[in-house]
Amino acid sequence: MTHTPIEFLASAHRMEEMLPDSGREVAFAGRSNAGKSSAINALASKHKLAFVSKTPGRTQTINFFSAGKNQRWVDLPGYGYAKVSKTERAYWGELISTYLTNRKSLFGLIVLVDSRHGIKPLDAQLIAWFSPTGRPIHVLLTKADKLTQSESIAILRKVQGELARGYANCTVQLFSATANRGVTEANSIVAKWLVTPAEAPTEFHDIQESRTEKTPGKGE
Repeated sequence: MTHTPIEFLASAHRMEEMLPDSGREVAFAGRSNAGKSSAINALASKHKLAFVSKTPGRTQTINFFSAGKNQRWVDLPGYGYAKVSKTERAYWGELISTYLTNRKSLFGLIVLVDSRHGIKPLDAQLIAWFSPTGRPIHVLLTKADKLTQSESIAILRKVQGELARGYANCTVQLFSATANRGVTEANSIVAKWLVTPAEAPTEFHDIQESRTEKTPGKGE
């Protein structure tokens, strides 16, 4: 469990509304309805820190939360929701990609993946796109309480195998906000990323120019 109270700081709808780029941040990203808000609430030991909705795509801003002195959690808008207009999807894809590319205080990325479905094309695209920055990625296989033990083991091994083939900086675990499964493990990783002073990259690859892949969130 977290020891420092997690508190809401601010929301940003545009890059110019971002908080000052200093200190350390850990960002949370995932497909709409992957359980991101529930996971953030469970990690923070608060029921309503991040808004939980049955309507996918509800998070429409980049939300910042204080996690200690000059340390923050960042909740990114969910991606892949089909009912969002192409224009809006393109805008959010550009905003998220700009944040992930240029934010110097961003140390690592937590990717929320529904364990019942495994890594989908947009999840794989995000991981492949972000991994070359050298910053760590940790995948939470959410809603693990909805799987049997054998199903949980199978999906964990499958995703571990998929990630091991090309992403040395990417780890994965099973997670359930409802059953409080994997919360302590995930919190330990987030806390370590925020307080460890070494290994944070000082220069980031220009992945905008070196890649031709689609920007995360712009389409399947």
